[in-house]
Amino acid sequence: MVSYYTVLIILCWMALAVLCILVHENSWIPKQDKRLFYLTYAIIAVSAFAEWIGVRLSGNAAISIWLLKAVKCLDYILTPLAGGAIVAQMKLRNRLFKVMMALFGFNAVFQIIACFNDWMIVVDDNHRYTHGTLYGVYIAVYLAIIVLTAIEFLMFSLSYRKRNRTALISVFVLLLAGIVLQESFGGEYRTAYIAMTFGVALMFINYAEYYKMDADEQLMKDALCDVYSRYAYTKDMQRYSRIDNLPENFTVFVFDINGLKTVNDTYGHDEGDELIVSAARCIEKAVGDFGRCYRVGGDEFIVVTNMEKEEIEEVLVRLEKETKLWTEKKSSYPLSIAPGYARSKDYPDLTAEELVKKADRAMYAAKAAYYLSRS
Repeated sequence: MVSYYTVLIILCWMALAVLCILVHENSWIPKQDKRLFYLTYAIIAVSAFAEWIGVRLSGNAAISIWLLKAVKCLDYILTPLAGGAIVAQMKLRNRLFKVMMALFGFNAVFQIIACFNDWMIVVDDNHRYTHGTLYGVYIAVYLAIIVLTAIEFLMFSLSYRKRNRTALISVFVLLLAGIVLQESFGGEYRTAYIAMTFGVALMFINYAEYYKMDADEQLMKDALCDVYSRYAYTKDMQRYSRIDNLPENFTVFVFDINGLKTVNDTYGHDEGDELIVSAARCIEKAVGDFGRCYRVGGDEFIVVTNMEKEEIEEVLVRLEKETKLWTEKKSSYPLSIAPGYARSKDYPDLTAEELVKKADRAMYAAKAAYYLSRS
């Protein structure tokens, strides 16, 4: 009859295989990270297999003692290494990780030497093994690796947002619980690899969420101007999809640069990009902490805010002041920004999207006035 322990190990292998499939089918995971995931799952699978074989061979007189010793040697080498592979997924290349690598090397050499004597396991006449006189050395190395793993988890968690940090630490607690339960009870209480399999599955979920957050944050920022992007604008505006969601003084500004084409044609696109970036800085300074500035087009910016009429006028005055200061410093060509705005208080029946269109028309009116004044 198949033992309960064997069934659990089979389920662990199946779960690791499913994780490999999930990693393979996720196109957003870099190839280097994929290889690291595969390596981690392979180490856990092989070390779990070695432990399982060792348990099955113990007491089997038909099996060579040296085969049992070799299997247990592989088990004791790979078990700590499986935990190290999980740490390797964090891609921390600090001193602690180097210490862990040194411990793995020492343990591997120690286990190979111990295989030729009774340091780690003692096999009786019935081919059953018990722990040898230096088994404590292995436990000390194992505990040191667990402590280093805990520190690495804590250090890595600092790069996470608070809620993800708690989840990450919980994964380590799960791993530790599985190891402690096995070392405390032994026998058929083989919980370490179950915990490791759960752990790497949860690490993959954490990785996916963290990667998504990181990618999302990159999309939220405009690459050229470092203001908020059109993606961020679309995402943020979803909260104002209904009129009753709009704050009382909900205000939308639309800004566009005057004369950008002339600068591009005369001085080149690098200068044109500088003008766009400078316009973004001027708008940010004018708006201050009142709202977010989004670059929604080549030279078009939108600011979503909540302000009184007097504050709107102050923003426009500050914007004109900032553009004049920039022009005086640059002197080669002017920086002029056409503004337009619309307030929910002035147009209570309009949605946020309609207010943007209203502000856009006001901006084009200001732009037409600018070119008319220069003709």
